Amino acid sequence: MIFGKILGGNVLYYPGCLTKFVAKDLGEKYRKILRKIGIDFIELKELEVCCGSPVIAAGYREEAVKLAEKNFKVFKEHSVKKIITSCPACFRMFSQEYPKLVKDWDIAVEHTTQTIAKALKQGKLKLKKNEGRVTYHDPCHLGRYSGIYEEPREIIKATGLELEEMSLSREESFCCGAGGGTIGNYPELTEAISLDRINQAIKTKAEILVTACPLCYISFKKTVGKTNLKLKVCELSELI
Repeated sequence: MIFGKILGGNVLYYPGCLTKFVAKDLGEKYRKILRKIGIDFIELKELEVCCGSPVIAAGYREEAVKLAEKNFKVFKEHSVKKIITSCPACFRMFSQEYPKLVKDWDIAVEHTTQTIAKALKQGKLKLKKNEGRVTYHDPCHLGRYSGIYEEPREIIKATGLELEEMSLSREESFCCGAGGGTIGNYPELTEAISLDRINQAIKTKAEILVTACPLCYISFKKTVGKTNLKLKVCELSELI
C-alpha cells in the first residue's frame, strides 16, 4: 500500500525489515514524529524490498546488487528524491553501499536522528521535558560506520533527561551483540555480549538505556527481560 501523493519529489519513509515486521510499534512512533515535524512522506510497503544489509554482510554481493537495483527501480517509479529511515543498517546501505551497487544512484538519505535533530534546531518540534538519568548506546552502523554521534545526544538532551556516558561510547562503543547475523546463529553469544553492555550501562547509575537502533533495542530488551536488573530499555522514539 502506498501512502501519500505521488509528486515530483517524494520523501520516502523506509522503516527497514526489522521495524516493518517485528518492532512495528517503533515504526508507528516514527510516523507520528515525522508528521509532527510536518514532513509529507510516502511509504512503499508492498513494493520495496530489503535494503540488502544482511545479504551483503553474509558475502552475497550479487544478491545485494539485485535487491538494490529492484529498490532503485521502485524508488524512481515513485519519484523518490529523499529517503528517511529509522534503521542504522538501512541508512548505511543507502548512503554508502548503494552508490557502489547501483548505477546513477542520486537519492538523498537521512537517518531519523538527523531529521529530528534538525527539526529541533529549526523550531519545528518541541519535546516534553522529563527528569531522570539515561545512558546512550551508539549502534555500530550509526556510529562507527556512519559517524552519527551528536544528533541522538542532542535529542536526548532536548527531553531534559540527564545523559551519562558509558566508559565505552562513540567511536569506542561496545556492540549490542546481535549484529552480523549473530542473534540468529549464536543466540547465547549475543546474550553474553548484550549482558556485558547492559552492565556497563548500569555502572553509570542510569535508569534508562537508550539506543537508536531496532536491533540493539530488541537485543537489550530481551536480555534485561531474563534478569532481575532494574534497567529500562528504550528506543529513541519512545523518549519523544
